[in-house]
Amino acid sequence: MDYVVEMVGIRKEFPGIVANDDITLRLQKGEIHALLGENGAGKSTLMSILFGMYQPDRGTIKVNGREVKITNPNVANKLGIGMVHQHFKLVEPFTVTENIILGSETRKGWGLSLDVKTAAKRVEALSKRYGLNVDPYAKIEDISVGMQQRVEILKMLYRDAEVLIFDEPTAVLTPQEIEDLQSIMKNLVSEGKSIILITHKLKEIKAVANRCTVIRRGKTIGTVDVAETSRETMAEMMVGRSVSFKVDKKESNPEGKVLEVSSLTVKNSKKVDALKSFSLELYAGEIVGIAGVDGNGQTELVEAITGLRRAESGTVSLNGKAITGLSIRERNESGIGHIPEDRQKRGLVLDYTLEENMILEVYNRPPYSKKGLLQPSAIRKHADHIIQSFDVRSGTGGKSIVRSMSGGNQQKAIIGREVERDPDLLIAVQPTRGLDVGSIEYIHKRLIEQRDKGKAVLLVSLELDEVLNLSDRIAVINNGELVGIVKASETNERELGLMMAGYQKEEGTPHE
Repeated sequence: MDYVVEMVGIRKEFPGIVANDDITLRLQKGEIHALLGENGAGKSTLMSILFGMYQPDRGTIKVNGREVKITNPNVANKLGIGMVHQHFKLVEPFTVTENIILGSETRKGWGLSLDVKTAAKRVEALSKRYGLNVDPYAKIEDISVGMQQRVEILKMLYRDAEVLIFDEPTAVLTPQEIEDLQSIMKNLVSEGKSIILITHKLKEIKAVANRCTVIRRGKTIGTVDVAETSRETMAEMMVGRSVSFKVDKKESNPEGKVLEVSSLTVKNSKKVDALKSFSLELYAGEIVGIAGVDGNGQTELVEAITGLRRAESGTVSLNGKAITGLSIRERNESGIGHIPEDRQKRGLVLDYTLEENMILEVYNRPPYSKKGLLQPSAIRKHADHIIQSFDVRSGTGGKSIVRSMSGGNQQKAIIGREVERDPDLLIAVQPTRGLDVGSIEYIHKRLIEQRDKGKAVLLVSLELDEVLNLSDRIAVINNGELVGIVKASETNERELGLMMAGYQKEEGTPHE
């Protein structure tokens, strides 16, 4: 069998943790090979080794049958290996073409000026050939996230990459962009490229992958043929136990009104109305989901409720009191918990320890501080409680610097911190973004538990099945306006999709 890439017996240790423990992965030419594993299972470490960002402690790598030492990413590029990172590495004010030629510039004449024209022509040809539809002269800051990702793909193709590594490529995409990306990936392999897809979304593996290698806690569990393996089997290989994809919940029993948003208008950072006279009520003991394509005013709604952004007009009331004029701290203290969309920017101080991050909102209150002095033992106890109850895994427990933790564990820590504050209103934005099925199942249980304790939960998520599964009622937002509110038990993905595109729900239409 001819393998384009073979990684055999790879081991990699970091202080206090074995990230890869004798892992083997073999990529065939012209296949999409999924690399599946929980957060912190060692997927990204393994791919960083293939891309030359880390050196393995043991094990061998062969490219096209020849053993190689990949000492840095330039060596990887020369061997025809490219990577689309989860967080794009693009220069915003530059054009698409300028970003693509960075680091491999073609010069003209005496090598003094850049030959952008020739490069742009090549970019355009590549874009056509693989169905990417990218404008070579557009500026990065003016194009959508989905388009930026295509620029990253073009960057690899421009450097003649034969093996393309995609790291969680759909985490930031809309459902439509995900479909587009999947057909782009199929185009790439039909042209002879080979792809490694790092993911924990089983639906996507089923849609595009040929084979799938599962790793758990740093070890290879096995490689399976995707067409012959059920989603349940793959989930069980990944987590080590059977996982339920259905959320168990009883009928909700809403009581008093917790949140009232009335005709709220909010401008975005470009000074345009992003939320237009939006109204919504949320009761104790229910989960209301907000469904919409990314960028339709969800962010501005959440920022206006939590105090991160000023409202132009309209009011927000919590438990019957207007909070529109309160500071963020005052809002937190009146009973709002917030799991933010961007965990690294808004949720954590990355260079603080886990313990410090767990008291960001309460450090000024007893038992965490007395007479203005922090109380380390109370802080440690609180952090340990969250680490235990939310299964937060990190190298050195509460003393770990948060930057060193995997994204999924950072997420669990934030959710633990917010839930433990026991807020009346919990705003959960993309609460399971970047989490694996085991953690998702767990987070869903905790959100339902909040609801059953009589709390109000506002769920904002781009994952339609998550909104459908968790919510009692769903408010659909399009272009900053409320399209309508439906009961989750009486709707489906198709109907929500139409409403998200701005079609009103017609009264009296029969359900599919």
